[in-house]
Amino acid sequence: MRFGGLQKLTLLDYPEKVACTVFCAGCNLRCPFCHNKTIVCGDGDEWTREEILTFLAKRRPVLEGVCLTGGEPLIYPDVAQFLRQIKDMGYKIKLDTNGTFPYKLQNLLESGLVDYVAMDVKNSPELYSATTGAAADVASVEQSVRLLLQGRVAYEFRTTVTKTHHTENSLIDVAKWLAQADKWYLQQFVHSDDLIDPTVEGYTDDELRSLCEAVRPYCPNVHVRGI
Repeated sequence: MRFGGLQKLTLLDYPEKVACTVFCAGCNLRCPFCHNKTIVCGDGDEWTREEILTFLAKRRPVLEGVCLTGGEPLIYPDVAQFLRQIKDMGYKIKLDTNGTFPYKLQNLLESGLVDYVAMDVKNSPELYSATTGAAADVASVEQSVRLLLQGRVAYEFRTTVTKTHHTENSLIDVAKWLAQADKWYLQQFVHSDDLIDPTVEGYTDDELRSLCEAVRPYCPNVHVRGI
């Protein structure tokens, strides 16, 4: 595995846990609104597995959880081995994923290596490839959605909303897809200096709130995040 960053303390990334966030370098998608271009493209500073594990061993008295994010962690064939090493230290693990590797996700859940999953649902199925900047396998994403809806593990779905890629109608389509979800977050798009596409535009906070209310009849457990 390649690691592109380590946030040594977070009270936000892992719900109700004092945690750290480990960033995996690389991703199979190129979402234009991604604010981790350097990490996604694998161009940033790298940490070794040994450095990450040494840090986690030292911080065990303070930290409760580890959030593994990216990029996309599931592009790596040895991700389960890495998570097992973290689990053996006694940590709870939150996985951030784009849902394009359902069989890997299923294996991690069945092995008890993940305690919480945050899955990005990028847009309605018809707009997926345009939204992700790559030829996305929507069938795999749908399979991951179905897997999480079974409730084997605590989870959330989340959609970063941009004016460039999302409309009320496309979000309603997503809401119908996620109708039975425990939690779905519409995340405010944030401009940064590390965007894949710096021309992407976002909605205002009030517009995002209005979109949330428009989709609520189709997915009652929808919330706004980041405003």
